[in-house]
Amino acid sequence: MNKQSMTDIIVSKKKEKGLTWETMGKDLGMSPVWVASACLGMNSAPKEKAEAISNYLGLDQEVTDALIEYPLKEWAPAVPTDPLIYRIYEVVGVYGETLKEVIQEKFGDGIMSAIDFSMEVDKIEDPKGDRVLLTLNGKFLPYKSW
Repeated sequence: MNKQSMTDIIVSKKKEKGLTWETMGKDLGMSPVWVASACLGMNSAPKEKAEAISNYLGLDQEVTDALIEYPLKEWAPAVPTDPLIYRIYEVVGVYGETLKEVIQEKFGDGIMSAIDFSMEVDKIEDPKGDRVLLTLNGKFLPYKSW
């Protein structure tokens, strides 16, 4: 089973059971963002977590095996047209160089890891309109000289 077939099955079962990623994460004792990413095929799950997700959803071994498989982290190079995803691209497009300057001013020449990394999505209620708080927490990796 490939990652796309796995994702289709998981998303279908999630919908059938009326679940949210938040509920799944809490019930499984895992980050809902990480659970969503693994179930959408962009991360591999350690065997124990893959089994927990499959058991929770009542899925078979084939799905468990697909959750464990290493993904090909590939996406369309074109700017997406989905409005929410596009806005995140827009933030990086508008503020990317600013973030790079500020991060490198504080840490030196390097990058933020997307491997030693966590992400949280929170809702902040506001009378002027609820706010989305994205927290990207990655280890700083300095470039080496040799």
